[in-house]
Amino acid sequence: MVCKANTSIHNFPNFTNEPQNMKNFLTYRHCKSFPRLLDSPLKCDGPVNSKEVFLLLAIKSSPVNYERREAIRRTWGAEKTYNGANVRRIFISGIPKPQKESNRIIQLLAIESKTYGDIVQWNFEDSFYNLTLKQVLFHQWLLESCPYAHFIFNGDDDIFLNTFNVLTYLQEFRDSGRDHPLFVGQLNTFMPPIRNKNSKYYVPEELFREEYFPPYCGGGGIIMSSFTAHSIFKESQHIPLFPIDDAYLGMCLQRAGLKPGNHEGIRTLGIKLPNSVDSFDPCIYRQMLMVHRFVPYEMLVMWKAVQVTNLECKKRSIKHGVYRKYNFTEQELGHGIV
Repeated sequence: MVCKANTSIHNFPNFTNEPQNMKNFLTYRHCKSFPRLLDSPLKCDGPVNSKEVFLLLAIKSSPVNYERREAIRRTWGAEKTYNGANVRRIFISGIPKPQKESNRIIQLLAIESKTYGDIVQWNFEDSFYNLTLKQVLFHQWLLESCPYAHFIFNGDDDIFLNTFNVLTYLQEFRDSGRDHPLFVGQLNTFMPPIRNKNSKYYVPEELFREEYFPPYCGGGGIIMSSFTAHSIFKESQHIPLFPIDDAYLGMCLQRAGLKPGNHEGIRTLGIKLPNSVDSFDPCIYRQMLMVHRFVPYEMLVMWKAVQVTNLECKKRSIKHGVYRKYNFTEQELGHGIV
């Protein structure tokens, strides 16, 4: 079933003066149901057995980003058990924008799905303004196919995740993901909507009239409990889609009476260091949970580097710029250093 355009949207104030991508968003904003072209319903061994999944890695990936997906599969997104914590991986995607290679890319995703069983694809155009739609559809899939997974990492396909540290951090909550309202990332507060029509983050005043968005975490990487993930989906049924996906999640949290939290080890804007400091120093990433942004070869190099057990580091407080010698042991590496 194809979602029909909302012809009455032309009554939207100043519709004809909106950028074309905003016109497209407004015309199909009401569409929240799309068929799945690719699925992995047994990713978590079925809904009932999903309670055995400690962490689900849900990675937003554009159809064309094959190299990124391959790098993730070989590094921080590997499906394995870390000290008893079962980790699973899923890529969430739409369809490519119409172009010469579109059919080839669609075939590529089908091959990946058959090979790895780790792709969920819906029949909507994969674009920036459709990231919110992708997010809502993922939460629906989660409720159907993996409802009892304890925790979810939801992020982009160009980030580096220190899976060891994420699992160490989540051990603090143990098996409370289904009843603990966790939602952490790089927190943004008092963020105003951007009114500049030339910005990709542009929001018309008619869509959001308030001075600031509710608090939200940068969409590059977020850790949440299944309790929070299900709460978001419930509230999304009452909130119209919004062009900025991470701000939309903040709206859902606010409606649910939940608050996002900040984690210093999650850097969706990357790490800003003095020019004299090598930003690709693996000792820095030994302390982090997630950093944006990485190209595929950097993921491979860094993943190997952070696992060197005899690496001698000056343990660094990025916030305060303080260094001290620190020798990581194999046992500490296996459990992750936060």
